[in-house]
Amino acid sequence: MIEVNNVCKNFRPSKSGEYAGVGKKLPSGEVQGVSFSVEKGEVCGLIGPDGAGKTTLFRILTTLMLADSGTATVDGFDVVKDYKKIRHIVGYMPGKFSLYQDLSVEENLNFFATVFNTTIEKNYDLIKDIYQQIEPFKTRKAGALSGGMKQKLALSCALIHKPTALFLDEPTTGVDPVSRKEFWGMLHHLKEQGITILVSTPYMDEASLCDRIALIMNGEILKIDKPENIVNQFDKMLWAVQSSDMRQLLHDLRQHPAIDSCFTFGDAHHVTLRDNSLTMEALNVYLIEKGHQRIAIRAIKASVEDCFMRMMRTSP
Repeated sequence: MIEVNNVCKNFRPSKSGEYAGVGKKLPSGEVQGVSFSVEKGEVCGLIGPDGAGKTTLFRILTTLMLADSGTATVDGFDVVKDYKKIRHIVGYMPGKFSLYQDLSVEENLNFFATVFNTTIEKNYDLIKDIYQQIEPFKTRKAGALSGGMKQKLALSCALIHKPTALFLDEPTTGVDPVSRKEFWGMLHHLKEQGITILVSTPYMDEASLCDRIALIMNGEILKIDKPENIVNQFDKMLWAVQSSDMRQLLHDLRQHPAIDSCFTFGDAHHVTLRDNSLTMEALNVYLIEKGHQRIAIRAIKASVEDCFMRMMRTSP
């Protein structure tokens, strides 16, 4: 459904350090030789931090931006030569809420239906499960909606013309955990209806909800595979370590010669070892000597985030 082959996009600043036609400095967002594919009916996640190039790729694939080099197709249509056809078969939900804030919920949906020469009634079955949650507020202006309700309205507008491919750029950023869970439930329902979904997110915990994920950093794909395969390829011993002084603990762990890496994950520091010479007992003694109290050390299974952090450190 989606094919990306060696796509590159660079943002070249002017002599003043500003980007031509924009008037202000932009985050990197460049992509360098990106290649990947998404199968029909698949939920594929593009996982990476801000500035990794996720939005740039989305804009290229939805024909809103031209790549400097490389090729890309959506449902067999070239993003440059067939841009008009692509705009009729894709749904795009940008990272920033971009609907008309002075129009009501119903007016926004009617507007987008009219743009694609259709009606709400014609494709109501496709958006019913989503739209029914905001339909009681259909006369409320879009700008007065909560974050979760805005999200549902934007998704309804992206689906109203019955697209074959759906591009969702960080759709759950800034949304409460309950709304995030509901949103992913909606995506899997759409997948069952045969819609191909490419979704980007900075949240590593959402990776497990995708069929496959592409880990992207600095405009390059580090790895693309099923989430469970990426986790199973983690080849280092991993411990979660806690103490009463987590700030000092981070410093002391990073000073230990047998520790390869140490990063903060929630309420613990995740530690990888250079080899198996260090035991939990020996590390506990080392931390006691450093003055730490209430020490807890346990072996854990790697998450996608652990894998991503390791790839960042080991990639050229």
